[in-house]
Amino acid sequence: MGFEIEKNNSILSKLATNEEHGENSPYFDGWKAYDSDPFHPLKNPNGVIQMGLAENQLCFDLIEQWIKRNPKASICTTEGIKSFKTIANFQDYHGLPEFRRAIAKFMEKTRGGRVSFDPDRVVMAGGATGANETIIFCLADPGDAFLVPSPYYPAFNRDLRWRTGVQLIPIHCESSNNFKITAQAVKEAYENAQKSNIKVKGLILTNPSNPLGTTLDRDTLKSLLNFTNQHNIHLVCDEIYAATVFDTPRLVSIAEILEDNEMNYCNKDLFHIVYSLSKDMGLPGFRIGIVYSFNDAVVNCARKMSSFGLVSTQTQHFLAAMLSDENFVASFLAESARRLAKRHKHFTNGLEEVGIKCLKSNAGLFFWMDLRPLLRESTFDTEMSLWRVIINDVKLNVSPGSSFDCQEPGFFRVCFANMDDETVDIALARIRRFVGVKRSGDESTVMEKKQQWKKNNLRLSFSKRMYDESVLSPLSSPIPHSPLVR
Repeated sequence: MGFEIEKNNSILSKLATNEEHGENSPYFDGWKAYDSDPFHPLKNPNGVIQMGLAENQLCFDLIEQWIKRNPKASICTTEGIKSFKTIANFQDYHGLPEFRRAIAKFMEKTRGGRVSFDPDRVVMAGGATGANETIIFCLADPGDAFLVPSPYYPAFNRDLRWRTGVQLIPIHCESSNNFKITAQAVKEAYENAQKSNIKVKGLILTNPSNPLGTTLDRDTLKSLLNFTNQHNIHLVCDEIYAATVFDTPRLVSIAEILEDNEMNYCNKDLFHIVYSLSKDMGLPGFRIGIVYSFNDAVVNCARKMSSFGLVSTQTQHFLAAMLSDENFVASFLAESARRLAKRHKHFTNGLEEVGIKCLKSNAGLFFWMDLRPLLRESTFDTEMSLWRVIINDVKLNVSPGSSFDCQEPGFFRVCFANMDDETVDIALARIRRFVGVKRSGDESTVMEKKQQWKKNNLRLSFSKRMYDESVLSPLSSPIPHSPLVR
């Protein structure tokens, strides 16, 4: 094995052989554990339930119904075949004009119609991953850095850093104020980078937040905008969860702040938005990523770069028709918010019944679960031990906070919109039984409950090693590493 690595290092590029892609983390290991033993209600009822994937699968029926009513939207139907030749031949990296107009209008609607977007500033990319990397290529050189509030999306390490060579500098946020970004934390992160002779090129925000499921308020956005403008650095807002807001407060887009007359003094060339249809419409397989910049030079450069990750014209043609249907879009957005709110409430209420608290959230496809009471020691080793038990024995793929660069052990991101109602209830049942055993110090009770789980077809295969008080508490004891878990 060592020989193979050394051989590859000598004949391949540094990019191909380095570990900067960021996939060696529990966040991705949880996906691998699910892939090797996926839950299925009939074929594999004791498998791992995927709760680490932020997908919106709650409204596919609405899209399917629209497709049936609009067969002309596809060039692969009898009704739409007349457009086949034109669409199949078209490959201008500017994109179909009707697609860019539809995207701009949809972005306006997802932000409550309080802001307008120019179709000529809409640049395509291969999903949010491609859009994020494209904007970084436009703004920074290898070695430059971007500030990013933590906890933050683990794949940012891949999307923003791996091929661009930039650095990410965390702005540490704390649970004491519900992980809100403070001016002091931003200032400290920036000044520490300056002291280390690191060139800070910008600040990256995710609004709504992944993994917190919260939105940034207007005052915070104004403060951050003022900070970046004052220091002449870029502000990139990842707003791919814009239409997943299901409760108050509403989303305030950075574009809305920029249209405020009070902010006329700001240099608009420093502000950029990343968007996608992967989350809001539940269409990650379509790979619709958008770079929207207020900077003409960035728009021009990003558009040239889009040649490396264009959206197929067939997909553009289809979505232009769907997103231009104003009645459908209005109905879809309202119903999606209603279903997300219902699912979020059902899941978090179920956790509250067994004493598990979650950060109060109003958006996203996940919530931030607080399992600190289940840790005997407030350490990341203990968090990882608990996570391994949840993955390997409880058979739930939830993502540990440390993989999001959270500075406080015991938090986990739980995705709730990528499964049906029955699977949600099975996941809740597993959690209830898990917490019940963890809070029982009686070994006989543990064995009794273990037998009960088997009868209920919820074989969690807990073993006595989990309750060895000489090592850790029953809440966080270690188990042998899964081959999939580094």
